[in-house]
Amino acid sequence: MAHLLGAENLHLEYPTRVVFDSVSLGIDEGDRIGVVGRNGDGKSTLLGLLAGRVEPDSGRVTRRRNVTVGYLDQRDDLPAGARVGAVVVGDRAEHEWAGDARIRDVIGGLVPDVDWEASVDELSGGQRRRVALARLLVGDWDVLFLDEPTNHLDVEGIAWLAEHVRGRWAANAGGLVVVTHDRWFLDAVSTSTWEVHDGIVEPFEGGYAAYILQRVERDRQAAASESRRQNLARKELAWLRRGAPARTSKPKFRIDAANALIADVPPIRDTVALTQMATARLGKDVVDLLDAGVTYPGDVEPTLTGVEWRIAPGERTGILGPNGAGKSTLLGLVSGRVQPTAGRVKTGKTVQVAVLDQQLADLQQFADDRVRAVIARKKTSYVADGKELTPSQLLERLGFTSAQLSTPVRDLSGGQKRRLQLMLVLLDEPNVLILDEPTNDLDTDMLAAMEDLLDSWPGTLLVVSHDRYLLERVTDQQYAVLGGQMRHLPGGVDEYMRLRSAGNAGQTGGPSQLQASAPVADASAPTAVAAAPKGATALSGADRRNAEKEVASLDRKIARAGAQRQQILDAFASHDQSDFTGLGTLQEQLAAAERELEALEGRWLEVAELLE
Repeated sequence: MAHLLGAENLHLEYPTRVVFDSVSLGIDEGDRIGVVGRNGDGKSTLLGLLAGRVEPDSGRVTRRRNVTVGYLDQRDDLPAGARVGAVVVGDRAEHEWAGDARIRDVIGGLVPDVDWEASVDELSGGQRRRVALARLLVGDWDVLFLDEPTNHLDVEGIAWLAEHVRGRWAANAGGLVVVTHDRWFLDAVSTSTWEVHDGIVEPFEGGYAAYILQRVERDRQAAASESRRQNLARKELAWLRRGAPARTSKPKFRIDAANALIADVPPIRDTVALTQMATARLGKDVVDLLDAGVTYPGDVEPTLTGVEWRIAPGERTGILGPNGAGKSTLLGLVSGRVQPTAGRVKTGKTVQVAVLDQQLADLQQFADDRVRAVIARKKTSYVADGKELTPSQLLERLGFTSAQLSTPVRDLSGGQKRRLQLMLVLLDEPNVLILDEPTNDLDTDMLAAMEDLLDSWPGTLLVVSHDRYLLERVTDQQYAVLGGQMRHLPGGVDEYMRLRSAGNAGQTGGPSQLQASAPVADASAPTAVAAAPKGATALSGADRRNAEKEVASLDRKIARAGAQRQQILDAFASHDQSDFTGLGTLQEQLAAAERELEALEGRWLEVAELLE
């Protein structure tokens, strides 16, 4: 493969630390590289060095002649007062950009709902991100550097971006280097991984799942002193192999090595035990939304209408939906921050709700206090995985060092504040926990640490996130907020994408000029599977691949649902037969598990019929 760009003996040093020391690496035609590492270890700096935006203290970066480089940073710097259309396509003539299929695809995929004549100063954070991405992607680049491209994007936007960068160049052309904490996106687009740590860049073959496997092997061979980090990686590998085996099908090394590594790792969560603990803490009644609806003053249409949701003890639910669909309103009903204008909300007497929101507002009152003083006001112990931990030990699990205990809260980084906020919420020991976009500002290691804590949390967990990896990892079921109503998703995120694609069928995107042009291609994978007529005799190559992916996903979900049903049956056998209340709770759980299993099997038959 032809060489595009390379770095030789890069050294960069700040007054307080060495960022990189003698780093040499290269990017060849066809490379798709994901960059991972802890916050502050230099991932964004590495992109800046390779793109020529940061000068090294020594060493050099070389490019092949005439190689063009596109760069997306985290700031979304857009020219003040400029129109959206002028930012995206520049001063190109209308016939020029409207006749370019790639530009139409980018506009339809990223900014179909943004007013072409609007000023960028009036846009929301998510809209500004999509405009900045569109401005970059309409260009013709040999190498793309993307720094946190999924920030502020919803699930559909992330799926579109993954499909776009996969098909942007031929298999052995172009180069992509992406920094992101979205592990699904890393697995979807990257064929190799660079880990930035301790002043070096260590390469791994394959995407995020393959990187986890190789890192566990590396840690085992080195008899790693970072024992906690190793255990978290092994636990995550266990979930990757048991819950989503297709993710590790590409690496060239032996898959049985992965199975040997996780042979002694217990299941990620003991669902029955956690449900029993949650029932003991909450009783049978948690929060019931009974035909609940919310209409805000001045709105013609209600935000939510006819919502029936009886939240069970120990329920772990992910909430999906486009921006503005009413997800925050739904969580507000559960937490009591929003009152229904129709129907009613019934809350159990023992319910204690805690919300981890996006604003970090709860930390403002502690801005001038040191971390040590903040945690001293809370409980002296916390139980996780059956072990009693002090707040300092809990902080260590969340990546804090002893030196950082003396740091004022205002001086913490965004990721450190997010972790401190989570710890303070857990120390209050609520029995219903609501997480609203909890992945903001966290690197992949800290996400794994947070997921590890949540695995043993014995309460009801509700998560709103655009990070589909997190949703699949920490929740057992998913719902969508669509058209003001809740809809159960037996097929998980894949089913949500299919529903959204079907709902958007026939719509064209972008400015009004495009509506008379050829339709914008929809890159959402499940579209053709959902839209294909029942009994169709043939599928296109792309449709068949999408259908095969969905069947594989359904196989995993059916196996998981079957295992959960068996756990409940086992719990019946060991339960006190005179405890009619407990037996009734188990019967309700069994009925729900069987309904879910039936829905999954029905969808499996539908998709399998398309493949025949």
